[in-house]
Amino acid sequence: MNRRSFLHSTAAASALAALPFSIRAADKAGARRLRTVLIGCGWWGNNILREAMASGACEIVGLCDVDARQFEATLKHVAEGTGDTPKTYKDYRELLAAAKADIAIVATPDHWHALPMIAAVKAGAHVFVEKPLGHTVMEGRAMVNAARAAGRVAQVGTHRRISAHNIRAREFIRSGQAGEIGMVRCFVHGGGGAETPLPTVEVPKELDWDFWCGPAPLRPFNGGDPRSPSVGAGNRGIHPRGFRNYLDFANGTLGDWGIHWLDQVLWITDEKYPRRIYSSGGRTIAGAPVLTADAQTSDAPDHQVATYEFERLTVQWEHRRFGGNNTDKGESVGCYFYGTKGIVHVGWRSGWTFYPTDTRTPPITEPAQLNAPDHQNIKELWADFLHAIRTGAKPVCDIGDVHLASNMALLGMVSLKAGRSLAWDGAAEKIIGDEAANRLLRREYRAGWEYPAA
Repeated sequence: MNRRSFLHSTAAASALAALPFSIRAADKAGARRLRTVLIGCGWWGNNILREAMASGACEIVGLCDVDARQFEATLKHVAEGTGDTPKTYKDYRELLAAAKADIAIVATPDHWHALPMIAAVKAGAHVFVEKPLGHTVMEGRAMVNAARAAGRVAQVGTHRRISAHNIRAREFIRSGQAGEIGMVRCFVHGGGGAETPLPTVEVPKELDWDFWCGPAPLRPFNGGDPRSPSVGAGNRGIHPRGFRNYLDFANGTLGDWGIHWLDQVLWITDEKYPRRIYSSGGRTIAGAPVLTADAQTSDAPDHQVATYEFERLTVQWEHRRFGGNNTDKGESVGCYFYGTKGIVHVGWRSGWTFYPTDTRTPPITEPAQLNAPDHQNIKELWADFLHAIRTGAKPVCDIGDVHLASNMALLGMVSLKAGRSLAWDGAAEKIIGDEAANRLLRREYRAGWEYPAA
């Protein structure tokens, strides 16, 4: 990286740091509030909505969810935050037809990202959509193409791109102070053990389970009440918080956590496409998946290693849902950039640290700067989203860029399912010489739903 590029990245970081204040000042000066809708009124959707309301730029006009129990907390949230009285909908198509939205937030389970997002940009809305972009590579491509064709801003929730310590870690690495980077290791580790099947239970009357499954296979219902305080990170039922470990609806830990850190790699290094991917893993501890009419377990791997070969860089992802502790520089999540002059650890709550090859030289470290209550930086990402809408600038987490990182996570899952190494033509978005694996870049939708055309 040359000095000009480094100075440019520094100036960009400084501009980003000022955005929340400049946007908020402009909005309070009397600019029209942007008509905003939320599709997916769960925990994370409300986190994003909180920042939309706090910006002062948004009028909340519509809420959409297939589980009516989700509306209670969200309506209270909106009433307290803005005094707005949004209408509620079960079907996102009816919402988009009625609301005439300027902005749509899509915070649904992963298998429901593509169709509402595409419908929203076609209806004229700018979209803030959660990661990973789609459930399959070809869904993501269709989403990118739809946003471009509609001329709408599409921001993706990979908010580590705008976190202050991540920005400065990027500057440090790109300045060459860690030397030439030859390898990156990304990881997340957690606790867990053998998985006991959960019984099938009656679908609550407030939940349209058929619509919840949508284009994915219709599975037996297991889940809880989203209003219950017991429904949290440890919930194993599909709905409302456990869906990521069911491969019909998401892509396991690699699709959940992996997208964040693989995105960091591409963002920091300016790489785009790995040329080869190989992944292995399984359910050694969790046990074999169970799916019967009466009971089911999840089916995502409880451990996985994925290797991505670039022209001048090797990237490795690893996760396990057992044996987790904070032995990796005090955190169970993050990534290491291995350079000729030392190692840069980029963490989450621990900030970043450079460990020089010369052990006589003290490390360089910077603590994290994160926002309550969830230790994320959605506030800054939302401000950047508004800035892009107002000015036409490219957003920090532009859909085209994050699509590439989503592809890395999704291709790791394709390799695992196929049981073999993949040669990837990133420009053409095609696996070379392997038609069976190429078929895994998309999937058949359930009757009544049409796969989006790229």
